[in-house]
Amino acid sequence: MMTTASMQRRTAERVRDALDRLATERDVWLSTAHPEHGPHQVPLWFLWDGHAVWLCTSDGSATARNVRAEPRVRLSLPDTFDVLLVQGEAQGFPAQDVPADAARAFADKFGWDPRTEAKPYLYIRVLPTTVRAWRGVPELPGRVIMRDGTWLG
Repeated sequence: MMTTASMQRRTAERVRDALDRLATERDVWLSTAHPEHGPHQVPLWFLWDGHAVWLCTSDGSATARNVRAEPRVRLSLPDTFDVLLVQGEAQGFPAQDVPADAARAFADKFGWDPRTEAKPYLYIRVLPTTVRAWRGVPELPGRVIMRDGTWLG
């Protein structure tokens, strides 16, 4: 008989699952906020480089303006049963200043290189500070799998 306790993944398993999803999934919701204009949320393609999440958006977008004004952001993968929330600090890189390895990896993953576009794009690197992962109510306890930038378990 399966009990609620047996349905809960241990922290190490949650971390492995989270890292796998970060490495393989394509879309993420990025939530930003501006001190005067409030919250803003958009879906974007993302790349996980093993340490940080990389995204790209038009340099003149509300997202780019918000990141410049307030670097604290939240990312969420688009599955409400297998929740993965990443809270972190964002840093913007104009296309000419983005590290070449990150830009190449982004272009390889999506078949699109924002550096070649006529209008300017901003690469956004998010360094995770806190990560939460859970699958349904039984996994709410223990959902924090990264704290202060350090993976737990």
